[in-house]
Parts: sequence; C-alpha cells; structure tokens
Amino acid sequence: MTIAELNAIRDKMKKVSADRQPATPDSIKIVVGMGECGVEAGARKVLDAFLGEIEDNGIEKVVVCQSGCMGKCEAEPTVEVYVPGEEKVTYGYMTEEKAKKVMKEHILGKKTVAEYVLKD
Repeated sequence: MTIAELNAIRDKMKKVSADRQPATPDSIKIVVGMGECGVEAGARKVLDAFLGEIEDNGIEKVVVCQSGCMGKCEAEPTVEVYVPGEEKVTYGYMTEEKAKKVMKEHILGKKTVAEYVLKD
C-alpha cells in the first residue's frame, strides 16, 4: 500500500469521524486490524464496507477504528467487536460481504455470527 493510499484512508476516517457523534459509554466499537498483513489481505475493503454500511443506513452509536497488528496474521483480515456489557468478539478471514453480514446480524441484530468467530 502506498503512502497516498494510507493518507486517503486517514482522510476518509477523519471525515467520517467529524460527521458522527463521538463515542459514548454505550457505543459499539468495531476495530479493523490494519497491520501490514491485514492490509495485504484486504482489510481496507473490510473497513470501507463497515463505514459504508454505517453511512448508507444512518447507523448511530457505532464507532469504527483501526489498529495495528492484532497478532492473528493467519486469519487476516481480522475485526474485533466490542459491545458494551458483552465479551469482545474477534472475527477472522473477513471480506466485504462478511462485514455487511456482521453489521446486519451482530451490530443491528445483536446476534454473533458464529461461523466467522476466531477461537482463542
């Protein structure tokens, strides 16, 4: 990935963050692993899919952010979902389609997508 591509992602995230309300204690947090192996495996498309779903559907109280390596290189792209009052869920081998399903079923439907969950 080039510096220009990384800067474009940063700029897009800044705009999305500026357009949305800040995180609150009851916000759901989605963290997309954007380490080198994650980006190489397609994490940028996964990140964009989550952001697109939020924007297209006017979803509130969901914060999407990036992290570096999550230590699960063999399962990239990886995503962690933090729902207040619940255990963290880590999804692996994510794609744009899987991100949309996680958004629909887990974030909106409040049901973990078991077939995508990585076991510790």
